[in-house]
Amino acid sequence: MPLEEEIKASAKEIVTDGYEMSVGELSSLYKDGELIINPDFQRYFRWELDQKTRFIESLLLGIPIPPIFVFQTTGGQWELVDGLQRLSTIFEFMGILKTSEGGLYAPTVLEGTRMLPSLMDKRWAGVAEDDPNDIGQAQRLFLKRARIRVEILKKESDPRSKYELFTRLNTGGSALSEQEARNCVLMMVNKDFFTWIEKLSTVEFFKNTLQFTDDELERRKELEFILRFLVYRNVPYRSGLDVHEYLEDGMLNLATRSDFQNAVEESIFVETFRLLDHTLGSDSFKRFDGTRFRGKKLLSAFEMIATGLSWNLDKYEGEQGQEQLKDRIKSMWTDPVFDKNSGAGVRGTTRLSNLLPYSREYFGR
Repeated sequence: MPLEEEIKASAKEIVTDGYEMSVGELSSLYKDGELIINPDFQRYFRWELDQKTRFIESLLLGIPIPPIFVFQTTGGQWELVDGLQRLSTIFEFMGILKTSEGGLYAPTVLEGTRMLPSLMDKRWAGVAEDDPNDIGQAQRLFLKRARIRVEILKKESDPRSKYELFTRLNTGGSALSEQEARNCVLMMVNKDFFTWIEKLSTVEFFKNTLQFTDDELERRKELEFILRFLVYRNVPYRSGLDVHEYLEDGMLNLATRSDFQNAVEESIFVETFRLLDHTLGSDSFKRFDGTRFRGKKLLSAFEMIATGLSWNLDKYEGEQGQEQLKDRIKSMWTDPVFDKNSGAGVRGTTRLSNLLPYSREYFGR
């Protein structure tokens, strides 16, 4: 299909509307359950107090702020797609932000700023009628009347469009990594599936072989490796597709499939990493130089070894099988097909199209 036709076809899948609304109107919609904010996203979006204070300061000073994006559900509610921290900050300051358990977050007490030092210790409403830390009726009314542009993705849009919108708005130069954005999307689509992936991340064999750093755990890198394992096994790679798009498409495929067998895949996952942990442990995905394993874990090694082994578990049972597995992994580092498709200059698309099918064959020999 020519590019112009692809643009026209994709554009038809997105139907939008938009207008400005006051903070007071948005807070009323939220309290009435007509504006849905997923509280589980708070683990990925969490401003520090100084960031929250500066945002409230911006509203008080009348500084324009970016629009928020919502998806209109078939029931007419608005589901927040982008703008969580901005609205959460406002609602928390007002004392109306709900927790996932149904309670309320403690109202924010602000800090002072360079421009408004008197914001120090100010809160939405005082604990007593004459509380000097009460922000004051005039400021409350001003904040309620502050206007925010709301961009609405209407229910006529393709259902995938809200996930596309969320991912595009929350990756790249923003605070979210590709995987953190995928985690949020997955919670939108199938929270139980996301919880199951989190459960897999606690498997000791998996943790022992990958040895994630604190920084990787902070960015939820362990969930990305699990997602890669599941997608590589269950969703054929379409040549030329961007690696991150492949993972996103594969994730949505697995999370929405009625025939996906979680129990079977969990058993394969545990056994794969049990074998690797007992065979090479934390050396499993490191480069073998002919004498010893060295360096950091390598993604290409993970893709080749974990995927290939998962399809050939019966071949490597028992002590003899583990020795055979160790030899197979060592030999992989001089295998011409792996060497050709795993170097630093090889594109991810080339690596996946060649190594994923080859891994099954290589470990099945």
